[in-house]
Amino acid sequence: MYDALCAGASGFLLKDVTAEQLFHAVRVVAAGDALLAPTVNRRLISEFARQRPRTDSSRAAGLATLTPRETQVLRLVADGLSNLEIAARFTVTEETVKTHVSRILAKLGLRDRTQAVITAYETGLVVPGSREPG
Repeated sequence: MYDALCAGASGFLLKDVTAEQLFHAVRVVAAGDALLAPTVNRRLISEFARQRPRTDSSRAAGLATLTPRETQVLRLVADGLSNLEIAARFTVTEETVKTHVSRILAKLGLRDRTQAVITAYETGLVVPGSREPG
């Protein structure tokens, strides 16, 4: 799973998903978002911790180009929050969050939210087992 995501996969589902869940996942990925089965999040974080993040210095330097709000948004994306949940957290519109996410992806040269999550962990912005304060 880790290798597939690092290679550019936009999501990961388990074999036992329903047809409805699969259709939803295809729509999410086609819209440019990423999707991970909720049950794989813990395994993915454990894999990050086990492999010791490989820091890409250009991506780590790219983090310095993010505004403080973009950095907060990236942390929340890495924590698995949706755009709507992030918007509620900051009392802004979902469109504002989408703009932040788009700028994060552009500044870091990433394709989607999955790559953003990987970058957040690999650069040490987010540490496995840590949580953004509620």
